[in-house]
Amino acid sequence: NNPRSFSKIGDCESTPAWFLGDFDRGAGYYRLGEHTELEAVIAQFSGSFLRESLAAGRGFSASSVLTALWANPGQCEAGESPLACEVRVHRPSLAFVMLGTNDRWHQDLFAGQMREILEFLIEAGVVPILATKADNLEGDGSLNATIAQLAYEYDLPLWNYWLAVQPLPGNGLQEDGAHLTWGHNHFDDPAAMRNGWPIRNLTALQA
Repeated sequence: NNPRSFSKIGDCESTPAWFLGDFDRGAGYYRLGEHTELEAVIAQFSGSFLRESLAAGRGFSASSVLTALWANPGQCEAGESPLACEVRVHRPSLAFVMLGTNDRWHQDLFAGQMREILEFLIEAGVVPILATKADNLEGDGSLNATIAQLAYEYDLPLWNYWLAVQPLPGNGLQEDGAHLTWGHNHFDDPAAMRNGWPIRNLTALQA
């Protein structure tokens, strides 16, 4: 795998418009402030930030990532899942796994599907970084609890984004309780950093 590449596995908020894309657009699109150590991260993974992942898209759930029906027919082979296609095409060394928001309708299947995703990545030599979600659309926090348990079970990095947004107005969520509040990636601007979007990008880079 390519040590200079990472992949994004998730829903619409895992696409470059929302997640990390600015860090390939150039220094005019972000300000690191006191977090100058992140320049090395941006340099190391240049090219992955703005790239459209084949395993991330609108409405994606854990099931979608594993189902060939959701794969991009222009880049994926017949019968290939979005997850397998992304790993084959991009050869990442790391992968952010950011699922759960669209899995509230089939919570009973979530843990098993996540295990399938994690075991595929590990077998392919990819280190998964598991992310908790900011929302609690399921009402009892059970999906985040499952994500944390899987990170413990597989001894994987857990990026606890849910915890990071707890101090923010509305916990970093819009009125629908699902989508993040927007702000510029200006990590030195206290007003911007009261929004879920730049906090997500900052903590992802730190992870």
